[in-house]
This record gives sequence, C-alpha cells and structure tokens, in this order.
Amino acid sequence: MIQANPHYEELERSYLFSEIARRVAKWQAENPTLPLLRLGIGDVTEPLAPPIAAALVAAAKEMGTPEGFHGYGPEQGYPWLREAIARNDFQARGLNIQADEVFVSDGAKSDTANILDILGRDLTIAVQDPVYPVYVDTNVMLGRAAAIRRLTASEANGFLPGPDSPGADSDVIYLCYPNNPTGVAADRELLSAWVEHALARGSLLLFDAAYAAFIRDDRPVSIYEIPGAERCAIELRSFSKTAGFTGLRCGYTVVPHTLEAQGAGGPVKLRDLWLRRQTTKFNGVAYPVQRAAEAVYSEAGQKAVRRQVAGYLANADVLRRSLEAAGYQVAGGQHAPYLWVRVQGSSWDAFDDFLERLNLVITPGSGFGAAGEGFIRISAFGSAETVARAARRLETGRVEG
Repeated sequence: MIQANPHYEELERSYLFSEIARRVAKWQAENPTLPLLRLGIGDVTEPLAPPIAAALVAAAKEMGTPEGFHGYGPEQGYPWLREAIARNDFQARGLNIQADEVFVSDGAKSDTANILDILGRDLTIAVQDPVYPVYVDTNVMLGRAAAIRRLTASEANGFLPGPDSPGADSDVIYLCYPNNPTGVAADRELLSAWVEHALARGSLLLFDAAYAAFIRDDRPVSIYEIPGAERCAIELRSFSKTAGFTGLRCGYTVVPHTLEAQGAGGPVKLRDLWLRRQTTKFNGVAYPVQRAAEAVYSEAGQKAVRRQVAGYLANADVLRRSLEAAGYQVAGGQHAPYLWVRVQGSSWDAFDDFLERLNLVITPGSGFGAAGEGFIRISAFGSAETVARAARRLETGRVEG
C-alpha cells in the first residue's frame, strides 16, 4: 500500500482559520438574522485601486490579441516588474538590491514554505511564539517538529524577543516585522542585534516583511537597511496587504548574491539554488497580475495604496481607543493592521464570547502558539463603517439596537 507522509499526522487537527470558519458558519446557521461583523482573518476589504485595476484589465485585453498574447513567462518574474521592485522598494532607499535578486511569486505565504526546499534537513528552526502558523506547519510537514524552538514574545519583552532569548541559537530564524499576530514593529537596534547574531553564528534570517507598508516612522522597512544583512537574510514581501492583492496573488522574495550556505563541495549561493528551485517547480505569476503589480509603482498607484494603508491604520486607531476605553490592555495597531488584546480566561472562550455577546469575529491568540493563550488578535481590515460599528459594540459591551 502507498505510504502517506507521516509528518502530516503531527500537525494540529485543523488549521486555525479553518476552525474559525467552521465555528462562524455554525453560529450563522443558528443565528441567520443577527448582524455579524468580521475582525478576524487578515483579509483586505478595499477594492483594487483604479490605476491597478485598469492595468489588470488592459493586460487581460492584451492577452486576447495575437500581438499581445503571452504564454509562459519567466519563472522568476518579468524583468520590468523585477526592475520596478528593486528600484522602488530598495534602491530608492539607498539599498544595493538588484533586479536579478528579486523573485516574483504568488505570495509570501507560498515562499515562506517553498524556501525550505533549498535548505538542509538537519537544521534547528526558531520561530517567535505567538507565530504565524505557516512557519511552524511547513516545517512539521518536512519532519522538523522536534527541531522547532520558540522565542517567547510576551508583555515582559514588549512582544519583541531578541537574540538573547532561549532558542535563538538556531540555524534558521523566522522574523516577522511588523508582526503578525502581535502587531508590534521592531526598531533598528533590535534588527541590528539579530543581524549581528546571525552573522556571528552563521544562521539564516527569514525576514517576513509583508506588512512593511504600515510602518509610520523611521523604523527599517527592510532587513537590508541593516549593514551585513545581505550576507545572512532572505526577505519575503507581498502585494496582498500593501495593495489589496489577496485575491490576485502576487509577492516576491529577495535572495542576495552575497548570501551563501555550505554545500557538499563548499559554499554555494542560495540565490542560485532558489533560481533552480523556481525554474523547476514554479511556472510564474500570470502576466496580467504582474502588470497590475507594476502599476503599484506608478505615481497614481503609490498615492492610492498609501491612501488605503492609511485607512486601515486609521481603523486600527479607532479600535485601539475603543478597546482601551473598555478596559482592555492592547499592543500593536500603530505600525500594523493588527491589535493584540489581553483577555480574561482562554482565548477560545473569548472568541465564543465575542461572537455570542457582540456578534464580532476575532482570532483566538492560542491559535498562534502557547504564548498566545490569554490574548486575541483583532484585525483592522474592514470598511470605516464596519470598524465604527465594531468600536461601538466594544465600548458599550452590546450589539446596537
């Protein structure tokens, strides 16, 4: 009989957001007329900005003409998009990232999993706890459950564990800033400490910067703003939260030429291994989607996406004020669309309470790891009207009449 991958049996029985969807569907079936507001899953709600949607439509029409049709594109992305990314997201900030170090993909979620293909199997893995579940689950699927070490993010360290944390002496270290789920953002001092630590130990930093566009002050938006990071870090980014691409699927990963690992015959460039992986296992992102991503960097596109990000951050401000007025302790929400809220009792009990009492969908913190118990995550992705209604419910402790 064919053998299944035994490591899938080591996973939690249900992916966090699947369990949330199951509970919400059950509640809605039992309460079909009650006004439900969703502040749980981190999905954007604003439509694509007009210049981005126009580029998508124009490219789709192009595909319907003999002269404009595109078949297989470059697996690593079209040169014009890679150049736009390198120029606008890095070179404009004085960072020496080149277009051939940028790899366009269908999103940061995929890349955080797929990047493991180019790394050795006998490695120790450090993740922050609470943690985005994909980091953990994809390593478990590869048989690394016993190799995962958790860096506790708590109120005591401001939800910002540093390289002096137990477990930090790992081979691969996942960092996500601004952070999902806690909503906190690292400053230059902390990121510098992590880079110094990785260089000294020979570790690899996997830096998830999916929420970089939400940083309001002069904190680093890229790990490559830290000297030496190009020798120890891979950066993963996404257009999903920056420009509303959750339904289009487009992101990118940066693997510098200067980043090396130990191969069978000596040092090898991880950038070359990633290129080989992508050209073998990935057929690229659709041409119209890449044209839409290119439009993000137009003057009109930049104005539009900055306006949308500002709107979500304004939502976070509203929610934060309402939560604090209601007596909750709140972290995050200043440089990220997430608020990390201390609750009484278990986080799943809080989930059920918010659903039943306030008709609000939130995310239980324990779904992000043991250190998330006693917290919930609230998402600011929503319309201003939805957030205002949710804020009133949080402040009054009841559903509007």
